[in-house]
Amino acid sequence: MPSAPRLTLRPYAPADAGAVLSLVNADRLPGQPVATPEMLHEALAGRSPIDGGRWAELDPPATHVAAGPDGTVRGVVSWTLRPKDGRGLILWLHCRENPRAADALLLRALTALGPRPVEAFQLATALTRGLEALPRAHREATHAALERAGFHGEPQWRYLLIGLPAPDLPRAARVRTAPEPGDSHARRLEVRRGEAAAEAEAVIGLPVEGAGALWWIGVRPPSRRRGLGRALLGSALDALASHGAREAFLYVETDTVPGAEDDRTAATALYRSAGFREVDTLHSYARPPVS
Repeated sequence: MPSAPRLTLRPYAPADAGAVLSLVNADRLPGQPVATPEMLHEALAGRSPIDGGRWAELDPPATHVAAGPDGTVRGVVSWTLRPKDGRGLILWLHCRENPRAADALLLRALTALGPRPVEAFQLATALTRGLEALPRAHREATHAALERAGFHGEPQWRYLLIGLPAPDLPRAARVRTAPEPGDSHARRLEVRRGEAAAEAEAVIGLPVEGAGALWWIGVRPPSRRRGLGRALLGSALDALASHGAREAFLYVETDTVPGAEDDRTAATALYRSAGFREVDTLHSYARPPVS
């Protein structure tokens, strides 16, 4: 049986941009934008519009590609160090879910990072809208490669998606909409009685390529169990549709404690009953130091 073609690992070069973008977009989830050269430029520089403060703590990233004998780029990996705690981070990796390429790319990054503890898929890159962890069902080969390399994965988020409009949901009364401070692409919706504190709030991200984001929705304890959350959800989705969204996505934490203040069980049930479907569960990974 012939052996598989050998892969060559080398630093990323500007001429690789088109091939790397093709790899990134092959892994794109529904609702996520098509990665552009501008987004790739930001990712290569170690910047992101989300989690900007956390990215500022990192050293400039290194990015390498895996090329076949014909020079075709088969995969890409980016990694860095966080000086404040000495941890390594694998930021993003794409290889069309080829197990051999995934193994080779991880080995390259881990060799550079040495025996220190390493985290993987912990930060949202500029190549996505808030997608900070690995969609396990869509990226099973990468997940398996991480486990072979000694990483342990934990589910962090559920990624949910709904088509718009959503006519069967109720709408909230007394909704005020205003720009979200510090984010020109987001809007805040508030349900208020007069000038009193808001009874419920939602933050939406305006559509990109027809997909809007529901970043946050919450109801204050005294106003819960009255259907207000469901009604505000309907209003938030209406607002996204009015800006041209054909679908909307959201992230729900998976690691909350049942009954605690941050328990998202009820929220998840609300979203599913409203018509959201779970696209994937997003995992982050960690590897202890190697002795």
